[in-house]
Amino acid sequence: MEGFFLNCIKSFQMVKKYILSIDAGTTSSRAILFNKKAEVIEIAQYEFNQFFPKEGWVEHDAIEIWNTQLKAIKDVISKSKIDPNEIDSIGITNQRETTIIWDKRTGKPVYNAIVWQDRRTASFCDELIEKNKTSLIQQNTGLVIDAYFSGTKIKWILDNNQELREKANDNKLLFGTVDTWLIWNLTNGKSHITDPSNASRTLLYNIKDDKWDKELLELFGVPENILPKVVDSSSVSTNIDKEILGVEIPISGIAGDQQAALFGQLCINEGDIKNTYGTGCFCMMNTGKNFVMSKNKMLSTIAWRINGEITYALEGSVFVAGALIQWLRDQLGIIKSSPEVEELAKTVNDNGGLTFVPALSGLAAPYWDPYVQGTIFGITRGTENGHIARAALESIALRTRDIVVEMEKDAGIKFKDLKVDGGASNNNLLMQIQSNLLSTNVVRPKTTETTALGVAFLAGLATGFWKDISDLKKLWIEDMSFHPDTSFNSNDIIKLWQNRINRLLKVNE
Repeated sequence: MEGFFLNCIKSFQMVKKYILSIDAGTTSSRAILFNKKAEVIEIAQYEFNQFFPKEGWVEHDAIEIWNTQLKAIKDVISKSKIDPNEIDSIGITNQRETTIIWDKRTGKPVYNAIVWQDRRTASFCDELIEKNKTSLIQQNTGLVIDAYFSGTKIKWILDNNQELREKANDNKLLFGTVDTWLIWNLTNGKSHITDPSNASRTLLYNIKDDKWDKELLELFGVPENILPKVVDSSSVSTNIDKEILGVEIPISGIAGDQQAALFGQLCINEGDIKNTYGTGCFCMMNTGKNFVMSKNKMLSTIAWRINGEITYALEGSVFVAGALIQWLRDQLGIIKSSPEVEELAKTVNDNGGLTFVPALSGLAAPYWDPYVQGTIFGITRGTENGHIARAALESIALRTRDIVVEMEKDAGIKFKDLKVDGGASNNNLLMQIQSNLLSTNVVRPKTTETTALGVAFLAGLATGFWKDISDLKKLWIEDMSFHPDTSFNSNDIIKLWQNRINRLLKVNE
């Protein structure tokens, strides 16, 4: 008993020095430890398997996600040699639309996690469009009808197994995006929660009323009892179970990965914009308290909810960005590692007349065509690997430009600088191409782990680890700015891109 009280005293007296960010990505589970200066102290990362059962299907093993995430958490603490009592709080950020349903009693998933990239519900989405549900869904959720989002995935799982449908109706199943699944496991089944940034990506959440939408639940056949409680993005919502790390630690930050990156870039003012270059590309603009209904096929979404106040955003998604570089590595074999693509692209002076349309998983904003396939235009006998690499980088920047142009129209705002983050933002050539094609400055922060940093900021604000936004502003440090090169033939590349992608879309009609 004496030892117990000594441990309690130790825990109470221990200075809180760190925030633990859980970054549950599309291909790996990561844990990142930040100090009060927002510096990365240690990172642990474990990849997990990708499953492709059929063409257009993408799945994960939810148990493997949890196991790799737990391993990363324990590893980052072990590697950094810190005492878990020194951790102030935990923030969780995640791949958003990925759908997990599990048994409430056993905690076992009833089906593999269906990943946001998965296209199996495209035909159902076509049916909804034919039934004139587009306006209803956009007005209530801010989203377009697409297989990208969670609602159709939930419906597919329940519709394809009558026993699961009955269990769902009998309040025996739980649904969650990856944040919810991890929190449920971290709390040993005590907390079934999410935040509005994740809820707003399900096709089931009314972002104007800030609650699950009963009309849409009926349309998709989703029982409300399987859905998580929606809590503030920055609040002490629950604590991890003591069995996990030997101490209870508050979970006080929850945000979808792109919203977390927006906050991590301190895009907290209306009109601030960032682009994350990860597996996909995700461009997001803060629209403040205004729910901006897009007329140009952008997504309106919730950025975060703090102290009950919602901040909205516009978002445009590119399904394939870093994944394109992985494809060059794994399928074509023209590079051995992803960073090599920059040097290969530098072996040529231009793209050699190539245009690469990176529709390996269909095209997202602003085209929203799930059926169009990837295409390389302009191949000749003179085409080299360097030209393909260069055109691949340009395609990522061009797809981003597609989105930014339409986003500016919707918001009625001409942005000043594009803040960038994500793994591929470390590619200087890509960032320079992006600056050239947008004719604006591209600004990269010193810490490119802005997704994890953003949710750390949300967690630390909730506990008082950081006092307020002014504290955070002192922590954001610029690494490098890229300025438009006027000698670059931007207009020619853009015109060729527009011509060729329009030809491709017409062929696909």
